[in-house]
Amino acid sequence: MADLALYQYLLIALIFIWSGFVRSGLGFGGAVLSLPFLLLVDNQPLVYLPLIAVHLLVFSALTVWQNQRKQSRISTDQTTGDGTVDWAYLKKALAIMIVPKMIGVLGLLTLPAGLMTGIIFGIVSVYAISYIVNRPFKSNHPVLDTGFLMLGGYISGTSLIGAPLIISVFATHVAKHQLRDTLFVLWFILVTIKMVAFVYAGVDLQLIHHLWLLPCAAIGHVIGLRFHHRILDGDPKVFYRVLGVTLLVVSLVGIVSLVIK
Repeated sequence: MADLALYQYLLIALIFIWSGFVRSGLGFGGAVLSLPFLLLVDNQPLVYLPLIAVHLLVFSALTVWQNQRKQSRISTDQTTGDGTVDWAYLKKALAIMIVPKMIGVLGLLTLPAGLMTGIIFGIVSVYAISYIVNRPFKSNHPVLDTGFLMLGGYISGTSLIGAPLIISVFATHVAKHQLRDTLFVLWFILVTIKMVAFVYAGVDLQLIHHLWLLPCAAIGHVIGLRFHHRILDGDPKVFYRVLGVTLLVVSLVGIVSLVIK
C-alpha cells in the first residue's frame, strides 16, 4: 500500500470504518461489503485481505468474549443453559467446509490479481442482486446445505466473502440466540487457516498499516454494536436494498474498469 495519494488513504480509512460497522452491526459482511470499495481505490486483493483477516480475528474474538462475560452475569438469560455457541453444528459444518476452504486458499495464492478481482466483483454482484430483490440465499435440504457450505468454504478461501452462503445454512440449523457467536467462532477458525497460508506463502501481512487501520475498524465496530440492537427491532429490508444497489453499482464499475484495462 505504497505511493498512494492522500485522498486514497482517507478513502481506505473510511472503508475500514465501514467494514467494522458492518461486521459488528450485521454479524457478517466485513469483507464482502468493503472489499469491492477497496479494490476500486487500489486494485490489490493480497494487500487488503490480510488486513481484513486480522481485523476479523480481533473483533470476532472480542465480540464473543464480551457476550460470554455478559452471559455469566445474567444467570436467568435463555442462553445460559446451552451457551452462546452451537459447538456441535459448528464441528459438523467445518468437516464439510475444510477441504473446499483449502482449495480456495490455494486458488487465491496462484491466480492473477486481475482475475481474482473479477471473480470477487462477480460474486458480490450476485449477492447484491439477492439483497435488492429481497431473496437472500436460503437452504432447507441436506444436499443443498452441503453444497452451500462447500461453495461458501471455497469462496471464503479465495476472498473471505463466502458469508452469505454459509449463513443461509447456519440460520436454519442454529438457534437464533446462538447464531451470532457461532458465526463469529466460525469466521475466526476460517480466517486463522487463511492467515497460516499467508504466512507460509510469504504474503506481506501489512503489519505497519494496522497501526492506523485497526483504530478505524474499532470506530466502526463501536457504532455497529449500537446499530445491531436497533436493526433487530426494526425492518432491515430497506437497508439491505439500498446496500444491494450500492454494491451492484460498485461491482459493475469495477468489472467495467477491468475490461477497459
